Amino acid sequence: MTLKTTLIEVDELAALPVDAVLIVDCRFELMAPGNGQRDVAKGERDYREGHIPGAVYASLDRDLSDLSRQAEGLGRHPLPLETAFSEVLSRWGWRPGLQLVCYDAAGGSLAAARLWWLLRLAGVREAAVLDGGYPAWLAAGLPVASGEVVRTPSKVTLHFDATKYLLDHAQLLGVPQRVLLDARAAPRYRGEVEPIDRVGGHVPGALNRPFSDNLGVDGRFKPADVLRREFLELLGTHAPQDVVHMCGSGVTACHNLLAMEHAGLAGSRLYAPSWSGWVSAPGRPVAKG
Repeated sequence: MTLKTTLIEVDELAALPVDAVLIVDCRFELMAPGNGQRDVAKGERDYREGHIPGAVYASLDRDLSDLSRQAEGLGRHPLPLETAFSEVLSRWGWRPGLQLVCYDAAGGSLAAARLWWLLRLAGVREAAVLDGGYPAWLAAGLPVASGEVVRTPSKVTLHFDATKYLLDHAQLLGVPQRVLLDARAAPRYRGEVEPIDRVGGHVPGALNRPFSDNLGVDGRFKPADVLRREFLELLGTHAPQDVVHMCGSGVTACHNLLAMEHAGLAGSRLYAPSWSGWVSAPGRPVAKG
């Protein structure tokens, strides 16, 4: 089989043999994260009630982030350590060369794109996001399962290539020849509303590319040639390698990274602390409008 590295369609996933793919359900709602065993996150409850057969569950807070590092100024969803992420993949029974497909509630717009990007950060390319997410699977009339899936564990040791894919606060300030794309909705980018972080606005000079602009009305990604044209209009004379992505906490920015990669525009990077990390230091400049 040909491994998928950006997006995969519902019919393509349905045709894969069970032992040829690891499916990961990443549904998560920022406003309903849960706080432990007695208050399970809504996304996890939804998973238990119904999911693609064979899918394991990934929690944005537990598996794809390290919330214990928030005090370090790394934003609301700090990246997990590579050792912890390796343990997560081992628990799921992933192995190098095994196709991984992740999905969420709509088009890879939240944690599925984050998981895809973490795998790319670790050098894993055999990972794809289900185009259209769980709604597309349901719309196709395909079977669902309930309960939890436990797979036979494996032993995985991965390492993050931070120098290639990441920028920190100092690097963001020290790279003038770059295009900074903010994936948040326009009202938050402009500073008109801020429902989560302590300050509204954006990093001076940042352009706004809401991640929702990557999707059509059907909840699927726009065609690759359309995405390519739209991103090139934003880049102007800059190369894809000059692009740095951000959002509120380094999650939805991965949607723009995925969209650019799907469009053949490889090499952009992530400012993982994003807006929540930027405003953790009061002295950093803030722009509005």
